[in-house]
Amino acid sequence: MKDWTTIRERYLRDSVPVRLGGLAANLRRIKSFAGHDANVAVVESLLDESKYFIEWTAREAEIETAAELVELQIQLACWQRDWAVLWSDPVQRTQMAERSRLWSDRVLDLSGLLNS
Repeated sequence: MKDWTTIRERYLRDSVPVRLGGLAANLRRIKSFAGHDANVAVVESLLDESKYFIEWTAREAEIETAAELVELQIQLACWQRDWAVLWSDPVQRTQMAERSRLWSDRVLDLSGLLNS
């Protein structure tokens, strides 16, 4: 079991752009790890962690960014809701991985880190 309090305290020390960069990295990890059956627990953990990252960041983000983060959080929750079916179906899992990559790119763009 993760110590979410400690993780939260550490995460909130960073600026919003850096937090968004961390979220983008998590989403890219989901894409990467989803390619192997044995990584089911890792991907599930990354989904949970990403939802927390969104919760901890959205309230401090610009309203347009927060709206997109909420949309992403809903997507992550939908994946978790149908997790057993999604993970066992290679087509659905590949689609999830690709969507995760697209979200990663979008969140990284929202962070502005590449514009510096």
